[in-house]
Amino acid sequence: MAEAIGKSNIEATATTTSTSTSTSTKSGSRSLWPSVLRWIPTSNIHIIAAEKRLLSLVKTPYVQEQVNIGSGPPGSKVAWFRSASNEPRFINTVTFDSKDDAPTLVLVHGYGASQGFFYRNFDALASCFKVIAIDQLGWGGSSRPDFTCRSTEETEAWFIDSFEEWRRAKNLTDFILLGHSFGGYVAAKYALKHPEHVKHLILVGSAGFSSETDAKSEWLTRFRATWKGAVLNHLWESNFTPQKVVRGLGPWGPNLVKTYTSNRFRITSPSDVMNQEESQLLTDYVYHTLAAKASGELCLKYIFSFGAFARQPLLQRASEWKVPTSFIYGTDDWMSYTGAQKARENMPVPSEIIRVPQAGHFVFIENVPGFHSALFYACRKFLSPDNYEDLPFPDGLISA
Repeated sequence: MAEAIGKSNIEATATTTSTSTSTSTKSGSRSLWPSVLRWIPTSNIHIIAAEKRLLSLVKTPYVQEQVNIGSGPPGSKVAWFRSASNEPRFINTVTFDSKDDAPTLVLVHGYGASQGFFYRNFDALASCFKVIAIDQLGWGGSSRPDFTCRSTEETEAWFIDSFEEWRRAKNLTDFILLGHSFGGYVAAKYALKHPEHVKHLILVGSAGFSSETDAKSEWLTRFRATWKGAVLNHLWESNFTPQKVVRGLGPWGPNLVKTYTSNRFRITSPSDVMNQEESQLLTDYVYHTLAAKASGELCLKYIFSFGAFARQPLLQRASEWKVPTSFIYGTDDWMSYTGAQKARENMPVPSEIIRVPQAGHFVFIENVPGFHSALFYACRKFLSPDNYEDLPFPDGLISA
């Protein structure tokens, strides 16, 4: 049920087995028109090919596979099967070579992203962990079924339960779970539901701790009263996503994405600036993951209200926390760490907050050495079990 592709076989186009080919063609690649003549020149095959080109920057060998999480009949009560199709669903997964006794680290990307966003980290992390990164259902190179959820509860189940089916298919347990931004929200909700499988939780720039009742949301109330705020709020509640803009621009979409990636992924260290090849590979990858069929992206209005305030904040469930947790934030992250501070007050398990200077929301791209230092320290119990309590806090980082 899975396709395994070694890094040594990186090609410009994806090589597929009969199972994954079926998934790719049904995801939108079946077309009589060559991609250059399509209004939206992308497909699942384009995504996997762009992923391979981006991961050619990674030196550690890896295996890419489409992990089957099952299928169900039309009308199924399971959220990700409730569509006109009964085809199997797949989670795109990359697993990097590691030492046999290395602890397992599972990476979950954020909203509008995919597992390839961790490309700058895979080599360093694979030196200490068995690294597994996934595209959440409806994102990246994973299946993109019709999004039929109509409530916050159904939408959370879409991501949490599909991740659990993936875990079962991979036969994983006792792993470290890292989630970034919206992926942090999903990882935290998964750990609340299935704490028996997660031995440590790492939330990087995690969303979902604040709500509209917070004092800082007063500005949002005032902004909504303006005509601009009313328009933006209407677009949000209508599920108008940034990806729709990319698709609407058709063949001009890649230029918009190029502008976005150039401005968004600010590199603060002069020795760490992206060269032209890296920037182009990232831009190409981001375009194909954003322009493909809308699926998981439609979760936005059900999980957050306008302003990225969680409809069911994690802060309200802090007292139920069962997994030790490390929070990592860039010092310039627009996602405030104060929500984690409030949650920590009520968490009955060990927790810590580490801030990385010269980095914003994409701390793992913007300050790679700082992020790795924070992550290795957060996992010191598993990397240095004999003396982890005596390890000093890393220089240059900030403990909040």
